[in-house]
Amino acid sequence: MAFHKYKNIKEKRKLRVRKSLLKRLERYRLSVFRSNKYCYAQIIDDWKKVTLVAASEKDLSENDQKKTKTERANLVGESLAKKAEKQKIKKVVFDRGAYNYHGRVKALAEGARKGGLQF
Repeated sequence: MAFHKYKNIKEKRKLRVRKSLLKRLERYRLSVFRSNKYCYAQIIDDWKKVTLVAASEKDLSENDQKKTKTERANLVGESLAKKAEKQKIKKVVFDRGAYNYHGRVKALAEGARKGGLQF
């Protein structure tokens, strides 16, 4: 029972964040998902409901896999920015989902900024 209550709270928080982002539909949305093991990011076109660019820690090389989770999240942000640059995407809206903006989520955002994306 407690898990269902937590899941409901998390869904409400995610929708509350997304509601404020969807007011600016002229930009694509950079969505972040963080599991215990990996970190994923994708750029989504909400008009067409299509994922344009995606990156995850699974795409990193074996040397990068030995780094800490925060460093790997930073590398995921950089690789996503490089892929977005090939698609000619410069400006996005950062969707942190139900996660707080610190730790791996913040590192991913900083890596994306360092790679050339503008929030």
